[in-house]
Amino acid sequence: MMRARILEHMAALYGTRTAAELTRRLEGMVGRQPVPESARRARSLTERDAMLITYGDQIREPGEVPLRTLAASGQRWWRDLVSAVHILPFYPYSSDDGFSVKDYETVDPALGDWGDVRELAGDFELMFDAVFNHLSAQSEWFGRFLAGDAEFADYFVTVEGEPDLSKVVRPRALPLLTEFRTARGVKRVWTTFSADQVDLNLKNPEVLIRLIEVLLGYVAQGARWIRLDAIAYLWKEPGTSCIHLPQAHRIIQLWRAILDELAPGVRLITETNVPHLDNLSYFGDGTNEAQLVYNFALPPLVWHTIRTGEATALASWARTLRLPSDEVTFFNFLASHDGIGLNPARGLLTPAEIEALVECAVAHRGYVSYKHNPDGSRSPYELNLNYFDALSDPDGGEPLERQVSRFLCAQSILLSLQGVPGIYVHSLLGSRGDRAAAEASGIPRRINRAKLGLQELERELAQPEGLRAQVFGGFGRMLRVRRRYPEFRPAAPQEVWAPRPEILVVRRGDPEREGATWCVHNVSAKDVVFEWPGGPSATGSAPRDLLEESVVRDGRRIPLGPYEVRWLRQATRP
Repeated sequence: MMRARILEHMAALYGTRTAAELTRRLEGMVGRQPVPESARRARSLTERDAMLITYGDQIREPGEVPLRTLAASGQRWWRDLVSAVHILPFYPYSSDDGFSVKDYETVDPALGDWGDVRELAGDFELMFDAVFNHLSAQSEWFGRFLAGDAEFADYFVTVEGEPDLSKVVRPRALPLLTEFRTARGVKRVWTTFSADQVDLNLKNPEVLIRLIEVLLGYVAQGARWIRLDAIAYLWKEPGTSCIHLPQAHRIIQLWRAILDELAPGVRLITETNVPHLDNLSYFGDGTNEAQLVYNFALPPLVWHTIRTGEATALASWARTLRLPSDEVTFFNFLASHDGIGLNPARGLLTPAEIEALVECAVAHRGYVSYKHNPDGSRSPYELNLNYFDALSDPDGGEPLERQVSRFLCAQSILLSLQGVPGIYVHSLLGSRGDRAAAEASGIPRRINRAKLGLQELERELAQPEGLRAQVFGGFGRMLRVRRRYPEFRPAAPQEVWAPRPEILVVRRGDPEREGATWCVHNVSAKDVVFEWPGGPSATGSAPRDLLEESVVRDGRRIPLGPYEVRWLRQATRP
């Protein structure tokens, strides 16, 4: 079966003449790779699956290896909250805070070593980044290209003459091509993201073979989730948009076929910050491509909902969400190491509503990043600010309790929706934006990438009235409750509606079978009343508020204060 699938994909990419030889080489490679027993066992996703997103050195302790500090922090603070940790690129790099990788197969010595990574894998499933669209201009591979090494002469995308590049979709307002002096003369190299990030040439099958070696190496080192970074740009074809090309999908399907055979316990997740319908295409037919896709429309939609106090747009969109099979699901998130992408919201929000988010970001001391359009114009691509600050003006002077309630309301929406939640460490720990770091570096994204000292973090979490303690306590309570009830598993049924503009309801589970939970959110600053449609249960019991661990005596008219959240459960069993 695997041979037939690999042969089909190789023939589609490189032609039937070379497909058989490439397939034979891949089969030999797969046979030699060690695979941990846990990777050999497929498992279904459950209500216990949630992922923390963090840099390897996000929390620092002087004199200690950062990955060990991260492991100790995990055991202490979030071992009972999440099941997995996404360690953002931990390889040696030259720029872009890790995404300009110099060596795919080495741990940055400043963070630790592979032993430290495997130690962390003892407590959590791990997600590694596969940054396969590009490599650092300071990498050994590119150095050998510059030196004229014949083996690497075709490893990177170069452009000769003046082909039509007018349709190329750009994620950043930077030059598409960068000139480099090489032993073979000046070469114009394709640089989608920056001059330090040179794009690999997947038209060369040798590059694909090397990347598959790296991919299988990650599995051997403990990866159970593999994030395919910027994968939509993987294949370049002048005269086209060079995004979402069929060959990019075909390569993901090839990787999926290999992992299905060798390591069915490993999941692929595509990072495609693009309009929602394009994003969904990376599920393939529901069985042959990514098992998860980042739900990029969620961060701007939730922000819009909380900012306006109206849940109509979010509820309307959520009702349209469909999965092509029960083998796939969404990776839901609100905040990450990047900013809040606007492209996924286009077509879901009006231009005026998107512009309102841009204005809000600037008013809340954030930044706006732009992209080039095919017509030569530019438009806002990403808003760079901390998600807590997106929801609450840092200079607004509101009571802290109100700000925390607003933030936790947004996080409850994240946790209630169908999919696996991804939780950025700064959201869990109640951080505000680090504007000083962004200004000092000239890198807007660093506003949400602050490094935290362990001792100071401990002091702040120990202050019950402080921001960090309130956010961590409230967020942690929701995570603990969520992992106890099967209706929060990704495959459980979901219904979403807005009974009035200020209220968003996400019902998970089946009320007639194992039970259901109504996650009810007041997304406004008003006092409102929720008319609960649940009715008496089969046992005649009143609904329980899971977050407050109390019975709701009046189960029909439930008052909600500003940004209040209630998780109401009425089950066929206690």
